[in-house]
Amino acid sequence: MSNLVINPQNRHQTFDKFGASGAWWAQVVGGWDEIDEKSGMPKNERIAQLLFDKDEGLGIRIYRYNLGGGSAHSGKGDIPMQCRRTESYDVSNIDYDWSRDKNAVNMMKLACKYGADEVIFFVNSPIERLTKNGKTHQDRAFQCNLSPDNYERFARYCLDCVEHFLGEGIPIKYLSPVNEPVWKWTGGQEGCHYRPTQVWNLFRVFCDEMDKRPMLKDLMLSGAENGDIRYFNKTYCRLLLDDVKIRRRMDSVDTHSYFLTPDYAILKSTIGDRIAFMKRYKQFMDKHYPDISLKTSEWCHMKGGRDFGMKSALEQTKVMMEDMKYLDVTSWQLWIALSNVDYCDGLIYEFDEPRAFRMTKRYYAFGNFSKFIEPGMVRIDSDAGEELDSVCFENDEKTVVVVSNRFKEVKKLDIPFEDAEIYLTSEKFDLEKQTYTKELFMPARSVATIVVKK
Repeated sequence: MSNLVINPQNRHQTFDKFGASGAWWAQVVGGWDEIDEKSGMPKNERIAQLLFDKDEGLGIRIYRYNLGGGSAHSGKGDIPMQCRRTESYDVSNIDYDWSRDKNAVNMMKLACKYGADEVIFFVNSPIERLTKNGKTHQDRAFQCNLSPDNYERFARYCLDCVEHFLGEGIPIKYLSPVNEPVWKWTGGQEGCHYRPTQVWNLFRVFCDEMDKRPMLKDLMLSGAENGDIRYFNKTYCRLLLDDVKIRRRMDSVDTHSYFLTPDYAILKSTIGDRIAFMKRYKQFMDKHYPDISLKTSEWCHMKGGRDFGMKSALEQTKVMMEDMKYLDVTSWQLWIALSNVDYCDGLIYEFDEPRAFRMTKRYYAFGNFSKFIEPGMVRIDSDAGEELDSVCFENDEKTVVVVSNRFKEVKKLDIPFEDAEIYLTSEKFDLEKQTYTKELFMPARSVATIVVKK
């Protein structure tokens, strides 16, 4: 038996919000306006409710909108999967077509309708007209596809889009001009490689253009959104955060929580310790930039095959807890909310023919966090013993503890509260409320949330 121990004296980060992106699914599912038989709602609206509504869904507060490069219009480039091609609003140097990307825009608006109060515009590739090769990925590996001569045009386009949708009432708080800049980006999806100095120069151009626009006085930049937490994070941080101009527009560092460990044993032993890297990076940030928070802005379980069960849900839970405990992240955002491919990503799998959707255990395990950990809660120390993982948050009204059992056996946890609510996700339960006793028998491979009202 393990004992749950809470130490409110050891306080850490103030948490903000959970999020997910609409990339590669919203441009399809946003047009699903036929009625869902179970709910009686249009299917696209029901999906938005399941994701963003606090009572009927997960209560996700951040929606990441993919400001696309336009490969869907031209058909150019080596991007075999049509869903990975995006529309852009660019018609010419001075003309925009705001009727484009209507399904994705509709889903963004539905997300806001059901509870998302923060929208992030993120860019994988500049629009085709501005790239060196006229495509949304480069022909040569690790070569930036955007000429410095087009930095200002690229900034103007992105900021014109932000201003347009702010005018439509979309609560855009952040703009992320680059995404996973380290990778080679020679095909498969839209993307653009940038060296650290190129990101630095590009962000400076964005800052200059933002300063010209009173409407964007509160808009912040996010970045650099590296694709693996080990590589070049310190380099990007130094260049961006040591620049006074950029620092005024950056209040956090956004990074992706992938950790792509090679299969070679010798490399696993030298660069395969994820937690050790996280601790060193956090020490670096605390020493040099203590007022800058860290955010996980993207993650998915990088495994092939669809997984509706607890195996992938527990991996997701493990990464969320590690990021919260070792990086003190103030926000945690999933790569995509829906998936239609044979892969371990998304919270919901969608089926195009016939149009249908089905929740995964990842969906419910995500809810063990997002439905209960509210903006402004502070993480405090918790210990559930050697066999169980836990994180704990509190505010003036309640304490929330999320506990994970990754073993194939039932684990007993003694809870030091007279009264509490317990919500369980396991092979049998889908985030379901349990009868409270001070002894919690956690089923094999399960996640539980303990809510204690003060």
